[in-house]
Amino acid sequence: MRFYIESNSEYHKSNRENFSKLLLPNSAAIFHSASIYSRSADATVEFQQDPDLYYLTGIDQEETVLVIYPQAKNPKFREILFIKETSDHIRVWEGYKYTQEEAKALSGIDTVMWTSELSRVLSQIMLDTHDVYINLNEHGRKSFDESYKNLTEFQKLKTEYPLHHYHRSAPILWKLRSMKSDFEIEMMRKAAQITRDAFIHILKNFRKFSFEHEIEAELTYIFHRQRATHAYHPIIASGLNSCVLHYNDNFRALHQEDIILFDFGAMYSLFCADLSRTIPVSGRFTPRQRQVYQATLNVFKACRDLIVSGNTLNHINLESNKIMAHELKSIGLIEDINDFNRVKKYFPHGVSHFLGLNVHDVGKSNEELPINSVLTCEPGIYIPEEQIGVRIENDIVAKSQGFEDLLLDCPIEIEEIEDLMNV
Repeated sequence: MRFYIESNSEYHKSNRENFSKLLLPNSAAIFHSASIYSRSADATVEFQQDPDLYYLTGIDQEETVLVIYPQAKNPKFREILFIKETSDHIRVWEGYKYTQEEAKALSGIDTVMWTSELSRVLSQIMLDTHDVYINLNEHGRKSFDESYKNLTEFQKLKTEYPLHHYHRSAPILWKLRSMKSDFEIEMMRKAAQITRDAFIHILKNFRKFSFEHEIEAELTYIFHRQRATHAYHPIIASGLNSCVLHYNDNFRALHQEDIILFDFGAMYSLFCADLSRTIPVSGRFTPRQRQVYQATLNVFKACRDLIVSGNTLNHINLESNKIMAHELKSIGLIEDINDFNRVKKYFPHGVSHFLGLNVHDVGKSNEELPINSVLTCEPGIYIPEEQIGVRIENDIVAKSQGFEDLLLDCPIEIEEIEDLMNV
């Protein structure tokens, strides 16, 4: 589906201005939209825009290119947006594409051209500048070994213009995107609200579900009704599946003795929410399930307090292991709170990551969190031998003092969950 987007050209204009201020003198920057990948025959994988291009333009369409050249002698060349030119054939087979006027209104960019004109215009710009910023898929959590549009176009550019100096856009965008604007936080509040509503709906109607995939289908229905979609493939993990961190089959039958771990989030206007909760299939936690859940909740509350401006993500994750060690000892899983190898057996992942236009958004884990950065808080305890996996997760805005929890009103206490499941 084409994602619903709340238009805000001033937001994208401000992003470009902030980016341009951090470029070297007389330099240009080039951004390409995401690639389109074949699925089979003439089918393709659903297109999802490159978040950096969207951040700077507001354009959610393939074959889009942005060129920023703040000190161009020709004012028309200081910001140029190239979009795909439509045709009768494209309208029949693919549907509607932006007009130049619509792209101008969405992006706030005055100079909008067809992508077919890119080579001609770029050759003029490259004659006037020696420094060019390129945007590649750089991320601290993943290395990219597959081909994609920004990379292939850069390789062509280097071949044609080998004597230019090329620079990375990523560090600049990491800095800018990690500090959320009021507009971004408002979009994330809406994504969180839709996610919260979906979870409450699942709790109140849980008796009608017999399989994991039925819950996934219900979430999809609720999201689409509110002009949202999944921010990532939802995890609906019951029984032993709750101990698989990235389980996504979602096809097992539900059994009364099981707990079920949810990890899902809405994407609204391309901004993401990320929620984890764990509930009993029967509607009531067993004493052991309750014990493990409460220990996880204790860690969640303690770690949430650490998400404040000035702290670092690395420090938060380090402290989370110490906090978790005390809880694991209290429920009989470890004896020595300093045995962090043992702690990692039951808590194998970090407690937090950046959130925004990506679920795992860009940001520096070793630098102080800026005000209005948004991170998850998601401790978990996984005990495969007991078929109990518990994860609790909310989305937190770091403030200079304290935090804002975007999912604060989403049921999280044991009694809240049980009451809603037994209305």
